[in-house]
Amino acid sequence: MTFKAFLAGAALLSLSTAAYADIIVTDAYARTSMPGAKTGAAFMVIENTGEMPDQLIDVRSDIAVKVELHTHQDQGGGVMKMVHVEEGFAIPAGGSHALARGGDHVMFMGLSAPMVQGETVPVTLVFEKAGEVQVEIPVDLERQDVPGMQQGMTHGMEHDMQGMKPKN
Repeated sequence: MTFKAFLAGAALLSLSTAAYADIIVTDAYARTSMPGAKTGAAFMVIENTGEMPDQLIDVRSDIAVKVELHTHQDQGGGVMKMVHVEEGFAIPAGGSHALARGGDHVMFMGLSAPMVQGETVPVTLVFEKAGEVQVEIPVDLERQDVPGMQQGMTHGMEHDMQGMKPKN
């Protein structure tokens, strides 16, 4: 293979890779439910401007012992339970997926330090096709709750917190 052919192939590969998924994160914020809480969450809108669907399959951050993709399941009787979504969330081609309070979200368990209004939280979103996308999510403790979403919500007992210690 000539050097010219190699360069042409590399250029074509880089162009075709970009068409898989182009991820844009908007309206992101992170918060805890109360000062000193050991859990927190992040919310955002994830847009895929690419031509192929993608899947958010993992999330990482150093601010907590455990970071997972979560959603709410209706347990009946007005009780909602937060659960880990191992398969992640689909992000359609040319579409978006909202991670919002009362629905899908990023969950931080065993926070190593309190979330502080105005600071940012470093988070890595991991996609099947787009790979790793690093975002700095602003902490907004003042954003109002969705009316009625906190009633009947259970969380602490659904997570195995054994062996989890905050990082120093």
